Amino acid sequence: MPLPDTRFLLRPFSIVIYPFWTLLAFLYRHSPLRFLSSTLQPLFGLRNTTDIDPETPEPSPLNMSGKKKIAIMTSGGDSPGMNGVVRACVRMAIHMGCDAYCIYEGYEGLVRGGDLIRKMNWYDVRGWLSEGGTLIGTARCMAFFERAGRLAAAKNMILHGIDALIICGGDGSLTGADRFRAEWPSLLDELAANGEFTTQELQPFRHLNIVGLVGSIDNDLSGTDATIGCYSALARICYAVDLIEATASSHSRAFVVEVMGRHCGWLALMAGVATGADFIFIPEKPREDNWREEMCSIVEHHRKIGKRKTIVIIAEGALDREGNKITPTMVKDLLADKDGLGLDTRITTLGHVQRGGTAVAYDRMLATLQGVEAVKAVLEATPETKTCVIAITENKIVRKPLMEAVQDTKKVAKAIERQDFDEAMALRDAEFSEQYKSFMMTTAVQVDKELLLPERERMRIGFINVGAPAGGMNAAVRGGVAYCLSRGHEPMAIYNGFAGFARHHADNPGAVRPFNWLEVDGWASKGGSEIGTNRELPSESGMETIANLIEQYKFDALFLIGGFEAFHAVSQLRKARDQYPSLCIPMTLLPATISNNVPGTEYSLGSDTCLNELVEYCDKIKQSASATRRRVFVIETQGGRSGYVATLGGLGVGASAVYTPEEGVSLDMLAADVRHLKTVFAHDQGQSRAGRLILINEKASKVYNAKLIADILREESHGRFESREGIPGHMQQGGVPSPMDRCRAVRLAIRCIQHLEQFGRNVHNRVKVDPMSATVIGIKGASVVFTPVKQVEEEETDWPNRRPKAAYWLGMKEIVDILGGRPKYEHPEADLTGIKAKDVKRGIVPP
Repeated sequence: MPLPDTRFLLRPFSIVIYPFWTLLAFLYRHSPLRFLSSTLQPLFGLRNTTDIDPETPEPSPLNMSGKKKIAIMTSGGDSPGMNGVVRACVRMAIHMGCDAYCIYEGYEGLVRGGDLIRKMNWYDVRGWLSEGGTLIGTARCMAFFERAGRLAAAKNMILHGIDALIICGGDGSLTGADRFRAEWPSLLDELAANGEFTTQELQPFRHLNIVGLVGSIDNDLSGTDATIGCYSALARICYAVDLIEATASSHSRAFVVEVMGRHCGWLALMAGVATGADFIFIPEKPREDNWREEMCSIVEHHRKIGKRKTIVIIAEGALDREGNKITPTMVKDLLADKDGLGLDTRITTLGHVQRGGTAVAYDRMLATLQGVEAVKAVLEATPETKTCVIAITENKIVRKPLMEAVQDTKKVAKAIERQDFDEAMALRDAEFSEQYKSFMMTTAVQVDKELLLPERERMRIGFINVGAPAGGMNAAVRGGVAYCLSRGHEPMAIYNGFAGFARHHADNPGAVRPFNWLEVDGWASKGGSEIGTNRELPSESGMETIANLIEQYKFDALFLIGGFEAFHAVSQLRKARDQYPSLCIPMTLLPATISNNVPGTEYSLGSDTCLNELVEYCDKIKQSASATRRRVFVIETQGGRSGYVATLGGLGVGASAVYTPEEGVSLDMLAADVRHLKTVFAHDQGQSRAGRLILINEKASKVYNAKLIADILREESHGRFESREGIPGHMQQGGVPSPMDRCRAVRLAIRCIQHLEQFGRNVHNRVKVDPMSATVIGIKGASVVFTPVKQVEEEETDWPNRRPKAAYWLGMKEIVDILGGRPKYEHPEADLTGIKAKDVKRGIVPP
């Protein structure tokens, strides 16, 4: 006997509100003639009317093997971004022609079944991106630890026709999922033996596909650079520490801040790097046996040079070398000891504040991309495919074997238990170890004399910011200066870019002067550029003047931080070496621009800060749009001729449409979007999250700007909905840099100085022939690389549009459209240029 249709079993009398043919289907399915229902349904075109939604796109033709039913579940501790996962999975599943289900209350809902397993429609997850926690709930389930509980879970899945499961949770939740899949065939055999189902009924469910996503604020799963929610938790910690620093400095106090992390010190470590903390305690890397003396020595040194505040960050799982727990009280008592430092010390335990709030832009992007990838992985899986977990390495979404990642994670905890801390650090990813070294370098400046180079190897390095301000610039300068001072180099600030260098170097104080470490040490969380910045290029300032000044100030290397102007500056300096020998010094660029348009890298400092500001702005705007129910806001984003900010912003706020310079804007596109919005609002059922956003890059079109598009929408709506424009403008350059921008700034800046350090002094002849003497550092795929500027400018740069020729994020535009429910549209025609454009206009050649 075929399985009953659960849609009508649950609420049979609600059938009276359905159309006649649906009523007829109900009568047939619950009568002796029910075997005819499968024949009648296609004959009459019957469907469940509750599934109809104007935003639901047509199913993708990729899934033609039958309608797959995919369930999504969140489990374990909640983390910001989980709702983004659910939204992406539900909508992508529907787009791929599948039925999407949500299992409420985690494994508890899977075991109990009933109304805790619900079919989801397109509009059910509207507005979920901006919600914190997990809206489908999570709960501990002791029953699932027992086979009887897993048997009940299997039965409930089969009753709902579910044959694929996507789970977002921690390593414990994912381990349970893999065990569930391993037992699946025997669970089905037991259900058949118990008479619950026939063998024929169970045949379609013989293979269960499971895909895992890691939702954890601790970032404790091996094999991925980031887990969903970790950067949101880090943002809460850094925000709290930034606030604490103000009162600590006012009263010259010390604060001991306890953060989460029982077996993983990622939050404590990254918070230490991002905030410039004086000392940190993490489980993976306890201090040497004399941790008390080491901490007191560093804090005392900082106090002696004039630092008024002391911040110590401790993970809840912090241990000493003997495996004994180190508590915040122990640290506080040591700092406050009257016979020692005698500091007025306070303890702050952040607790569950770290889990709360909405997800930051990065976690929304990560949740969305991994959710989409999870649905694809489920549909592509075969019975032989191992259970996989969706991970990210630098900027690349990848699939990895689940149990290998879980086992590597457990190895870390076991290594800590047996006090093999070197192995624990080795099991973490490369960035973790590198960030730890970065922290040690910046907190112990001029303390460890063993790091100093011989006098003949020490260099004079010029620091210069070029272009518009970007979040993380100051953190990068701080990281670079800290490394220089620790190694014995002489870092020199060049204030206000090449314009300041050329015209104000002789002022008092001049544009070229040494750094004061006490001042620079406080720049970790500051936005903007403390040494100033300017868009002027060396050719505009006078190449000969710049070359003479480099020789006058005896610079051995140049460290540039900035956007496309900075890249252009390095290119000009490199090309002028034959004419001006003083320019034959090593130079490297650390990209920093909100536009993320520097060739040679997939990531620029400041872009994450910009996206956070834009997402926060759009959340508030969308709330206004929702309050009036039928309103569209057209938001203009910055980014020059790069659509990165608009596209990633659209991904983070769930935009209905995004217009970028790479694609352009046409009247046909606008007409299609107007028709779509009219249809959506016509079927609006009054949800409170009904507001719509459209994002347009500032240079997406020479004609269609935010105001004009808003006016077109208002005119064409004929009173059916409203439209407004919003321009956040320079707000997008951000105030306080995001933790990601701060941490990456320190890490990449130290890498840059290490690269320059390899050349040494007086290497003019080597620099002339070595392409690596002028480089741009960047994140490409899964690696941090230095690329010769000559190669980048010749092979990777779209000079007329001031952006890279290729960009990894361009494919995300399609995901924005799919998840936003945007219908297909005709893409704008490419502009004709040059001679061909003239000939077409004259009618000499066909268009």
